[in-house]
Amino acid sequence: MSPQREHDGAGRRQFLKTLGGGLLVVLVTRNAFAAPSFGLPNLATNAGSADPLPEEVDAWLHIDGSGAVTVYTGKVEFGQGIRTSLAQEVAEELRVPLSSIEMLMGDTALTPFDLGTFGSRSTPQMGTQLRKAAATARERLVALAAERWHVDAARLTAAAGRVTDPRAHRSFGYGELPAGRRLTEKVRDDVVLTPAAQWSVAGRSASRVGARDIVTGRHQFTSDIRLPGMLHGRVLRPTSIGATLSTLDADAASAMPHVVVVHDGDFAGVVAPSSRAAARALDAMRAAWTPAPGEPPSSRDIFEYLKRAPAHEPGAEHEGPPGGDDPFVRGNAAAALETAEHRVTHSYTVAYIAHVPLEPRAAVAQWTRDTAGDALSIWTGTQRPFAVRDQLASAFSLPTQRVRVIVPDTGSGYGGKHTGEAAVEAARLAKQVGRPVQLVWTREEEFRWAYFRPAGVIDVDAGVRNDGTITAWMFDNYNSGPAGIRPMYSIAHQQVTFHPSASPLRQGSYRALAATANHFARETHVSELAHVIGMDPVSLRLKNIDDPRLRAVVQAAAERFGWGSAPLPSGRGAGIGCGFEKGGYVCTCAEVAVDRATGGVRIVRAVTAFDCGAIVNPDGLRNQIAGALIQGIGGALFEAIDFDHGVIRNASLTDYRVPRFDDVPAVDVVLVDRKDQPSMGAGEAPIMVLAPAVSAAIFGATGVWPRALPMARGGFPGASLQDPR
Repeated sequence: MSPQREHDGAGRRQFLKTLGGGLLVVLVTRNAFAAPSFGLPNLATNAGSADPLPEEVDAWLHIDGSGAVTVYTGKVEFGQGIRTSLAQEVAEELRVPLSSIEMLMGDTALTPFDLGTFGSRSTPQMGTQLRKAAATARERLVALAAERWHVDAARLTAAAGRVTDPRAHRSFGYGELPAGRRLTEKVRDDVVLTPAAQWSVAGRSASRVGARDIVTGRHQFTSDIRLPGMLHGRVLRPTSIGATLSTLDADAASAMPHVVVVHDGDFAGVVAPSSRAAARALDAMRAAWTPAPGEPPSSRDIFEYLKRAPAHEPGAEHEGPPGGDDPFVRGNAAAALETAEHRVTHSYTVAYIAHVPLEPRAAVAQWTRDTAGDALSIWTGTQRPFAVRDQLASAFSLPTQRVRVIVPDTGSGYGGKHTGEAAVEAARLAKQVGRPVQLVWTREEEFRWAYFRPAGVIDVDAGVRNDGTITAWMFDNYNSGPAGIRPMYSIAHQQVTFHPSASPLRQGSYRALAATANHFARETHVSELAHVIGMDPVSLRLKNIDDPRLRAVVQAAAERFGWGSAPLPSGRGAGIGCGFEKGGYVCTCAEVAVDRATGGVRIVRAVTAFDCGAIVNPDGLRNQIAGALIQGIGGALFEAIDFDHGVIRNASLTDYRVPRFDDVPAVDVVLVDRKDQPSMGAGEAPIMVLAPAVSAAIFGATGVWPRALPMARGGFPGASLQDPR
């Protein structure tokens, strides 16, 4: 064992000793990257034992002498409600009330290693593992009671936090059973879980845990944290992307009372007693910057640039695996296109967009020193606390066990908080002044210096018969990414390729990754195929879909929407889009109204049917779906980053429009509860198919196909055309 891993193991053992008596269900870490599907550690399947503890242990669930249950998970709560649904799953398997569960989340010193909170993995990954931990604990408690009473465990029941012997009319509370001992049980991979059809806590709507604290302002976000002696920091930003600091005059800032200037190479910042004093000191600094070499593209010519700038250089920024250009091929798409009865070829574009989280990046950094050297604690809102820990350890040449990252429940991320920029900056400032420092990005900084959803160009070439059979499919995505790139349609001849590009802007994960771009292009194109042959777009989809679960959501959404039941008035249109991603089957129907005088586009109503397997919290799921639809309005209609010469030109909510209250349509959600299927995540898939549904609806209202996201920034240009009907 390496010295670092030995130190980590000792630290964990010390933490476990602080828990005192009770039952601890743990995961024994063999290889943190062995499981191929979600990066889960291997699970030990043999029975657990008491002291001594294994050398490397991660805690999952602890029941103390009073029966209180504490659950430890590396997942974090970003407003998606996972604190509630995970607690429901534990309560279900442990047979305790939901109110008795306390979730300790996203603390690298206390919780198990986790790759991060992204990819709709929390429910299928962590939910399953915590259910196993809870079921393992329940069975161990039942076994302990059987030992105490000298009876067969099969005659005992576990409910309401007690193990009961119905024949003898006696029971033990969970906290009584360890009898002052500290027992350690390994998570059993073969433990029997409760079928979804028998759920009584999971599967039902539950109020969000901590909701009262959030709405009353009691909840502490990172920007609310106050430590003794804490100061406030700000960082000097370049004038353009990639610019380097030439000269810095910080005399005026240094002369301000209690202000400290920090300058190290291209990094410069200030620390002051208050955030206002830090802002004034930053404004007093005078800097000259040298722009990055070359002539970077602008938002006006970005799409041509992306197609001619492949990311073959090491380190080029793009979403997805390195390399690309490795197509999925089935049959012979090129030959099938040549013989197609009808062939439709179009290009679709997707602009860079910002995440615009409710809470901008923020961090509080505190350095301490003991006999082992420097140690760093960071409070920050990140979706990947362990990755940020490693980033900090690398930045300051610290062993990872000397860095602790704590994630308070955070005001949204949407895939935009995978990295720890604010944490590193706060730590640099705090190290210089020797006191805790809080750094909160402004909204402008969030727009200019966070990463964006990738822009992209998607070329689609498809063939279709008169009967609606799609015969050929060629799909080339430049830069947007490979997520959701393969069609769910049964097409005999396909060639699907992702081409990475050298992006001029920082880009990275955004809710659903590239699945939104790929579904926009694919589903809009499928609706265009239906129009070319004069076939109903719902009927064409059902003709080409074999998967019964995808067929079911298409039929459910169309039925609830009243598809084709009555003609729409002039200036209105209806559209549909469907798809699959990360275990979720989704279909959205949308009705759109277009103002012919102004070009204004308004989504009147949207119906979404969604199937993510067995539903854990119906109300939470409805909120996730509705939230995804509302967020999707921005990317569909008006969100886009404007940039030129390495400068973001619309870096404020005055110039960058996000959905407003009057943009929200009537939203109807149809939940398809598959109790015979595993529970999957719902944070991403519902956003994917609003845009193609709106595109087809705009065509129905105007006779013009929108093939660029956003579709109606400043009004739809085809609105004044004659009604096609």
